[in-house]
Amino acid sequence: MTGVELRQLRYFVAVAEELNFGRAADRLLIAGPSLSQQIKALERDLGVRLFDRDRRSVSLTPAGAALLPHTRALLERADDLRRRAGRLAGSEAVRLGYVNWLPADLTSRTAGVAQVHVDAWVAPSHTQAARVADGSLDLAVCWVRDEDLKRHGLRARLLGAERLYAVSTGTDAGDVWARDTSVLLDDDTNSWSSWNVYAERLAHDAGARAVPIADGGITGPAFFDHVRRSRRPIVNSPKGQTTSLPPDLVRREIVGPTVHWTWSLVWREGETRTAVLAAVDALCEGVDAGDLGLRAPDAWLPEGDPHR
Repeated sequence: MTGVELRQLRYFVAVAEELNFGRAADRLLIAGPSLSQQIKALERDLGVRLFDRDRRSVSLTPAGAALLPHTRALLERADDLRRRAGRLAGSEAVRLGYVNWLPADLTSRTAGVAQVHVDAWVAPSHTQAARVADGSLDLAVCWVRDEDLKRHGLRARLLGAERLYAVSTGTDAGDVWARDTSVLLDDDTNSWSSWNVYAERLAHDAGARAVPIADGGITGPAFFDHVRRSRRPIVNSPKGQTTSLPPDLVRREIVGPTVHWTWSLVWREGETRTAVLAAVDALCEGVDAGDLGLRAPDAWLPEGDPHR
């Protein structure tokens, strides 16, 4: 048996609890096909089939059901080992800022290595990156480019990614070509500077139509009003990814290319504190660009994205 990774075991537990690959992938914030491949790799390494699956259902096999409690116990021991190591090294406070997304298991990942305090000020990506640079934060989860890292003296590791989709009127929920979508650019650069940079590059690279707005309609009810007035599907921003759609609108997957947004964990280049660096390792352990769909042949990331 080749080396089984802890992340594969976490994937197994997530699918076993959800009994749905799509929901498990959303929970883990990885691409569905990558999750399926990782489960198949785990089954191959273990030499047993863990799930019976078809187009309509997923269920644990007897072997999967038998291994599930042992897998949970193993993951608990791994987490306990991390906590014990953290206590030996001494645990200190680490200030972390974010935009609108954090890993669901942030606390359990970092419990053994640092006291991570999530900052209450939710701010745009460019603001949070600047706060790390000036020392107001130790870490931030945000979208950055290589030039941002260089300008602020920061380093970054991949923490998560989302595949963006488009929203349109009507009942057609089929795929839509990127060149047939619109992407909104808001004149409020204090709030939407990072999104505007991303959107302009998407329009340039993929042929989406850039549409300037001045009403804060990148997300929320105003975004849905723009969709209703538009003859083209409109690309949804990361801040709108989890918002329920009104019944008169539909979600459509973007293809040619598939459009992705990355979340980086950033910290200062000269950082030497053990707790901060340990928190980076704990949070980013097992995060793989391929699992997130970023290595797919048709995946798109803007020029300058550090994970491109």
